Amino acid sequence: MRGEGSLLSGFDFRDWLLAHDPALSRLRMASRVTLTIALSFGALLAIHHLLVPLPMAAYGLGIVLSIEGGVAVKDKGSAPQLVTRLLACAASVLVVGLAAVLEANRYVSDGVFLLIIFLATAGRVFGPRGHAIGMFAFTSYFLGAYFRPPITDLPLIAIGPIAPAFIGHVVRSLVLPDDWRRDLLRSLESVRGRINQILFKIAALASAGQVTEKDAQELRQLEERLKEVVLMAESFIPRPPTGMFDADDEPAAELAIRLFDAHLAAESAIVLSSQSLPPFALVHAVIDGAPVPEALATLDELQAETRQALIRLGEARALLDRTIEKGYATGFAEVAAVEETASVPAKIDFSLANPLIRTALQVTLASTIAMTFGLMLSRERWFWAVLASFLVFTNTNSRGDTAIKALQRSLGTLLGIAMGLILATLLTAHMAAALAVATIAIFLAFYFLQTSYATMTFFVSIALCIVYGLIGALTPDLLRLRIEETMLGAAAGTLVAFVVFPARTRGALDVALGKWFTALEELLSAAFARELTLITRSQKLDAAYRDIAAAARPLGSSWSVVTRPGHIRQTLAIFLAATYWARIMAKDYNGTTCDAESMKLIDTERQRVGILMARQSECFFVDRKSKGGPGRHLPLSHADARLGVEMIASTLDRLYPNA
Repeated sequence: MRGEGSLLSGFDFRDWLLAHDPALSRLRMASRVTLTIALSFGALLAIHHLLVPLPMAAYGLGIVLSIEGGVAVKDKGSAPQLVTRLLACAASVLVVGLAAVLEANRYVSDGVFLLIIFLATAGRVFGPRGHAIGMFAFTSYFLGAYFRPPITDLPLIAIGPIAPAFIGHVVRSLVLPDDWRRDLLRSLESVRGRINQILFKIAALASAGQVTEKDAQELRQLEERLKEVVLMAESFIPRPPTGMFDADDEPAAELAIRLFDAHLAAESAIVLSSQSLPPFALVHAVIDGAPVPEALATLDELQAETRQALIRLGEARALLDRTIEKGYATGFAEVAAVEETASVPAKIDFSLANPLIRTALQVTLASTIAMTFGLMLSRERWFWAVLASFLVFTNTNSRGDTAIKALQRSLGTLLGIAMGLILATLLTAHMAAALAVATIAIFLAFYFLQTSYATMTFFVSIALCIVYGLIGALTPDLLRLRIEETMLGAAAGTLVAFVVFPARTRGALDVALGKWFTALEELLSAAFARELTLITRSQKLDAAYRDIAAAARPLGSSWSVVTRPGHIRQTLAIFLAATYWARIMAKDYNGTTCDAESMKLIDTERQRVGILMARQSECFFVDRKSKGGPGRHLPLSHADARLGVEMIASTLDRLYPNA
C-alpha cells in the first residue's frame, strides 16, 4: 500500500512538473546554474588546498559569474558561446584590476563604477554578446569594489572568472545542452495534452448536462494554461535573422500560425460549449478522431455552432499530431532551414532615439541616486542599493513595469531575509545541512525566475543569509541594512523610470501600426468595392507587418537573465496571424461570387479597423487574461475568402480585449 502511495506521489509530481514546465527548460536552466556553481566552487577549493591559496574575491567572482554565465550568455551555438565567455572573462579580470588600482581613491572609483554601469547597459546595442559582457563587467567591478583586493592578488583572482567560464561551457554544451528540436517536440506534445484536457472536461460536462460557475472557471484555467504552453512552443521555433517571423509561407511561420489557430479553436470550443453543451456522443467522436455521427448534424443553431467549433478543435489536434510525427521523423528539417540562414548584423545606434540607450541613461542616473543615498546609510554596504537600482530595470518596458519590479524585489528581499534568518540560526552549527539548504534555495531561485521575480529574490535572500551565517557575518543590523539599501535602490529606479525618459510615447511603433491598419483597411475596402487587385494589397500588408516587428523589437529585446513569453511576442503573434489570414482572403477572393452576408462582414471589419487604429500601441501592453472570454468565436465557414475575413475578425478581437 505504501509503495502504491509513493508511486502515485511520483506521478503527481511529474504531472505537476510537466504542467508548469512542459519542455523542462526551466528545470534544465536551474540545474545548469546550480551545477556550475557547485563545480566551480569545488574546483576553486581544490586549487586552494592543492596548489595555491586563493583570496576571497576569487570565490566571490567564481560563484557570481557562474550564475551570469548560466543565464546571461545567450549566443546560438557552442562555439559563439565559448567566445562570449572568454571575452566576458577578460572583461571581468580587467575591471577587477581597475577596481584594485582605484581603491586608494574611492571617489574616482565610484565615478568609474557609474561609467561601467552605463557601458554595461549600453552594450546591449551589440546584441546578446554585448549584453553578456556588460553583465560580467558590472558584476565584477561590483565585487572588486566590495572585496577591495590588492593589485598583487590579481593573478590569483583571475582564476575566479576563468573556472566558471570553462566549467559553465562544459555543463551547457555537454552535460545539459540546449536542443530546440527536443524542446519543440516536448512543448508540442504538451499543447496536444492541454487540448485533450479541454476535450475531456467538455465531455464530462456534456455527460453531466450542466456547467457550474466552478466548471466555467476550470475551463478558463485550462485555456490559460494552453495559451502559456502555445507561447512556449512558439518560442522554440527557430527565427529568421531579423528575430521575428515574416508572414511568408515559410515552414517556421506556418508552424507558429498553426499553434495560434489551435489556441483559437480551443478558446472557441470552450466559449460555445459553456453557452450550449454539445451531445456527449459528439465530444466522444472528436476525442476518438472518428467521423461525427450523421444524427448529430441536425442540431439547433447554437448547438450547430458548438458542433463546428469542436470539429475545428479536433482538426487542429489532428494537424498537431501530424506535425509531431513529422518532427520525430525529420527533426523539423524544413523549420531548421530558418536557423541555418546567415545572420544579419543589427544596426548599431547610440542615439537617444534608441530605447536601449535611453534605458542605459536611466539605469546610470538611478544608480547615481542610489549610490549617493546608499553612502549615507553605509560606506561599506552601499553596493546593495546600486545593485537593486540596476536590476529593477531588467525586463521592463514601461514605468509601471519598473515600479512592479521594484516592489517585487523589495518584498522578496524582506520575506527572504526573514526566512533566511530563521534557517541560518538553526543551521549555523550544521555546515553540511546549511550548504544543502543553500543549494536548494539557489536551484529554486532560478527555477522560478521565469515565472516570479519576487520568488527568485526570496530564495536568493535565503541563500545569502545562510552563507552569511556560515562565515559568521550574520547580524540583525546587517540584515536590516540590506533591506534598507535594497528598498532605497528600488525607489531610486522607480523614481527615474517615472521622471526620466518615461516609457509613454512609442512613436516608431505607433507609426508602424498606423501603416499596418491603413494597409488592412485598404485591403478590405478594395474587397468591399469588388476589386480584384487584393494580392498586391496583401503584399503591402506583409511589408507593414515587418515594420511592426522591427519597431517592437526594442520592447521585446530583454536584457534580463531569462525571459518569459510575454505581451510583446503574444501581440506580434496576433498581427502575424491576421496578416496571414488577410493573404488567404486575398488569394481566395472572388468579388462576383461573394454573397451579401460576406460583403456585410467585410464592411463591418473595414469600419472597425479605423476605430482600432486610434488605440495604436496600447495593444502591446494590455492584459489579455480576460475572465469573460471573447465576444466572437471561431468562424463556421469553410475554405473560401469568407473564412479569411472571419479569421481576421477573430484575431483583431484579441488585440484590444473588451474593445
